[in-house]
Amino acid sequence: MPKRVMIVDDSRTLEYLIEQLLVDTDYQIVSYCKNGEEAIALYDMIQPDVVTMDIIMPGLDGLEAARAILEQHPSARIVMVSSLAYDDTIEEAKEIGAKAFVCKPFGQDTLLEALEKALS
Repeated sequence: MPKRVMIVDDSRTLEYLIEQLLVDTDYQIVSYCKNGEEAIALYDMIQPDVVTMDIIMPGLDGLEAARAILEQHPSARIVMVSSLAYDDTIEEAKEIGAKAFVCKPFGQDTLLEALEKALS
């Protein structure tokens, strides 16, 4: 049974990239959210196995959205995906409870490794 992935990112290009990277893998995209508010609203209904979460988005940013989801669902598995690969940003993501951090740009191996880390 495929693992269910929710993508949270305001970039359709990144959505397409992740779709392509997950073809013929054990992952299935079950939801695409363009901002943090939408992710929080849909998380209960979708109940994904793992979430990829961009940091910089209009409205609620990814760190705040991750914090809100994890407050309601402490077992949620969130992989932060961002071009903001600064030590303090990565540390804040870990403190919030993100399971992994992927720096843009990335390839299939990096993405799959992060998803597996989040699910282990």
